[in-house]
Amino acid sequence: MSLDQLQPYFGFSRLPFQRQIAPGALYRSQSHQEARARIGFLISQGALGLICGEVGAGKTCAARAAVAALDRSRYTIIYLPNPAVGTRGIYCQIVTALGGEPHHDKANLIPQACELLERERTERAKQVVLLVDEAHLLSPAQLEELRLLTNAEMDSQSPFAGILLGQPTLRKRLRLGTFAALDQRIALRYELTGMTEQETASYIQHHLELSGRKDTLFADDAITLLHRTSRGIPRQLNNLATQALIACYASQNAIVDLTCAQAAVAEVQAE
Repeated sequence: MSLDQLQPYFGFSRLPFQRQIAPGALYRSQSHQEARARIGFLISQGALGLICGEVGAGKTCAARAAVAALDRSRYTIIYLPNPAVGTRGIYCQIVTALGGEPHHDKANLIPQACELLERERTERAKQVVLLVDEAHLLSPAQLEELRLLTNAEMDSQSPFAGILLGQPTLRKRLRLGTFAALDQRIALRYELTGMTEQETASYIQHHLELSGRKDTLFADDAITLLHRTSRGIPRQLNNLATQALIACYASQNAIVDLTCAQAAVAEVQAE
């Protein structure tokens, strides 16, 4: 079946549990709010920080919500989504984002990136915010290059605020002696956790209301099963809730009951 069939059946104005949500409409769990607050602190201090959590925990969403509130006349946001670009690729993306044409040779590319970062701060009076997603995939060489980029004014101030977004393995890697110099520069670390069962229920209702349904659509025992299976991880919960809606539609039920939730769990776990 097509997901489009769910919309008229349930009377949705849009499909719930999808990624296309404005930053201001994101559900704010306690962990999400804590992550946003810490990202805001790092930006205000021009510091380097680590926000980690397992796949689907909401790291990128928290960062997106935090930077959406920034005044773009005072901040320049550089988002690096893919560490697979290599060390040269990181410098190229920074230079391009700051309006430069990257040099072909790395020997000139590095000082070019540093110069543009400094110019953004001193001439344009703007704080650069560097967001590095999937940071657990950064190579040792890339981590070292990021550390070197933080050097400025004989180490008296940072040329940008840096937020590393990655899985918990990154936190453990940085504790290794080989990364001690970078680890010492990290001003703040935070790990997102899954939502509580109460938050899971509120999260589901929040998404339903965004889609035009303010009444109760998910039974309590269905929510309990979806929470226990997803462990309160938003992306996993989104997948399970969508499958539960499909099961509800297939059985022509009016509400998502425990049987629908069980069918969703079986479908997702079979993938």
